[in-house]
Amino acid sequence: MVSFSDLKWVALPEREGMQYALLSGDPKTGAYTQIRKVPAGTDNPLHSHSSEITNVIISGTWYTGPNSSSARDFGPGSVITMPAGWVHVSGCRPGSECVFYQQGKGKFDFKPVATLVPTK
Repeated sequence: MVSFSDLKWVALPEREGMQYALLSGDPKTGAYTQIRKVPAGTDNPLHSHSSEITNVIISGTWYTGPNSSSARDFGPGSVITMPAGWVHVSGCRPGSECVFYQQGKGKFDFKPVATLVPTK
């Protein structure tokens, strides 16, 4: 058991401004659970993840969808499960930072769409 005020926050160097507090596992090697903070106004371009991820929104307004025009907003209490390999946009709407619980079924990665297109 851990209270929110006792979480140990770590900066996510590859994603400026984002932080996480690990609860179990290791997102660098396999399944994990964590709480994540994302600054208000953050936009993540088209990308995918190798493993299924479930987010439970605690605060702020998180958005996600197959593209910017069809992305939906999700507020506190919302549950979002993204299947492995799903190409999508995501981010935190302006106004207040987003905080969410995240469960990954495998190691965490962020694969921008540009790296998904084969080069000749």
